Amino acid sequence: MNRQIVLAARPIGYPKESDFKLIETPIPTPEEGQVLVKTLFLSVDPYMRGRMNQTRSYAPNVEYNEVMVGGVIAQVVESKHADFQVGDIVNAHIGWQEYGVAKGEELRKVDPTLAPISTGIGILGMPGLTAYFGLLEVGELKDGETVFVSGAAGAVGSVVGQIAKIKGCRVVGSAGTDEKIKFVLDNLGFDAAFNYKNVTDYHAKLAELCPDGIDVYFDNVGGLITDAVFPNLRIKGRVVICGQISQYNLEKPETGPRFLWHLITKRARIEGFLVFDFVEQHPQALKQMAEWLQQGKLKYRETITEGGIEKAPAAFISMLKGGNIGKQLVKVAEPN
Repeated sequence: MNRQIVLAARPIGYPKESDFKLIETPIPTPEEGQVLVKTLFLSVDPYMRGRMNQTRSYAPNVEYNEVMVGGVIAQVVESKHADFQVGDIVNAHIGWQEYGVAKGEELRKVDPTLAPISTGIGILGMPGLTAYFGLLEVGELKDGETVFVSGAAGAVGSVVGQIAKIKGCRVVGSAGTDEKIKFVLDNLGFDAAFNYKNVTDYHAKLAELCPDGIDVYFDNVGGLITDAVFPNLRIKGRVVICGQISQYNLEKPETGPRFLWHLITKRARIEGFLVFDFVEQHPQALKQMAEWLQQGKLKYRETITEGGIEKAPAAFISMLKGGNIGKQLVKVAEPN
């Protein structure tokens, strides 16, 4: 049987474990051109919170009793596609379940010789690609600029900061615990960082740590920290909107200050994006990211929850509350 986590209720505020349900269904059979895979690692990510709502955003939301959406690292157990053999390790998008069927063109092979296979949904997967394209393509980063990253110790923010350092930039970050601040400073090479829970005046703190202003702000968080960035932007500054995790679980929307006039005086630009906007460039970016990883220019950390598919809801809720450093994963099974 195939164990799956489905949506049981639409959350109000932070999700609860009772918003999910564990069910069993028969293991599916692949048709011609399809592949049956077994989940080894499951990714839980902030974007999934929006997909649990009733209001549709950029993609269809999860319906009641439907498998939760998500990416996995999986192993091929049966193949009816010429490009995939039993035993291959792949990146798949089959959601929160132990087994799933996907078309061959929807899968990406993961090379176990490059790095641990879990990185295929981390630094060498969607989070790494998000950092790469958000910073370099949307942010149009230039060597020697000043970059500020909110959510700096997360799966995306931690990579953004390191790519900026590779490009010779000054990098400042914010995160929610002293342990995370130590991680980005000591392990990832950030130039400065602050624990936003210990700071009351974000505008003053940013002015202190970015005395020449901010060229690129990579926004994973939104809210009060983002509001404080706009007065601190440099002329022609760029604000890259990747996520708004501080807003995802609010029962009532926050009302922020009117900040758009800063875009006039700073001649600045705000742009949001989705990693899928750059799908044709993904292979090239993954090649570059793998090279940097092998050269020791990129480091990563994973927070792995053991215990199988049933632990996915708890891991997801913990991630939304900042319980992870780096990429949050759920280990579902061992490879054969």
